[in-house]
Amino acid sequence: MAKVKIALTKGRLADESINIFKEAGIRFSAYEEDSRKLILPSDCEQYEIILVKALDVATYVENGAADLGIAGKDTLLEANANVFELVDLGFGTCQFAVAGKKGFDLNQAVKLSVATKYPRVTTMFFQEKGRQIETIKLNGSVELAPLVGLSDVIVDIVETGRTLKENGLDVLEHMYPISARLVVNKASYKTKSQELLPLVQKIKETLTVTKG
Repeated sequence: MAKVKIALTKGRLADESINIFKEAGIRFSAYEEDSRKLILPSDCEQYEIILVKALDVATYVENGAADLGIAGKDTLLEANANVFELVDLGFGTCQFAVAGKKGFDLNQAVKLSVATKYPRVTTMFFQEKGRQIETIKLNGSVELAPLVGLSDVIVDIVETGRTLKENGLDVLEHMYPISARLVVNKASYKTKSQELLPLVQKIKETLTVTKG
């Protein structure tokens, strides 16, 4: 059987993913030993994980360098990934939100200025609402933008809201829910169905037992 390649990103998503694989009967002992290698085989050698940056998971899967991938819905939306989304894994939950200074009225500005790390998601959301905006791309600490007058509001991922509160900001509008998703390369889904479908089914069964 052809080896199945799975793209993961180091950190909590990968740790949770490895646990799901383990519960499905697939162990990656090399990962558990905290190896520095970027390509790690499963103990049964039928599967192989590739460790990449979060934003690159969709790229690896879309271009066939990996058959499967596990990534947050946030990165999939921002990348506009041309992949099949198979399973909502139910962990890594948070949400996209519009945030700003307390009491800020989103409707007061004819053209909002919005600072964000996610320009595509931001544009898509406001276009759906028929709103014209100016998007300001930032790479970090977006909470600063409305505080120093760089933007009216921000779009960011919110989990607990603590960082916003500590910086005097509030969630003004909820956007899209986020969680970890299992995605597959479209060509692999057809050509490697014998290898992929049993794994996907095992993962679904594991999640059903966990939730039940």
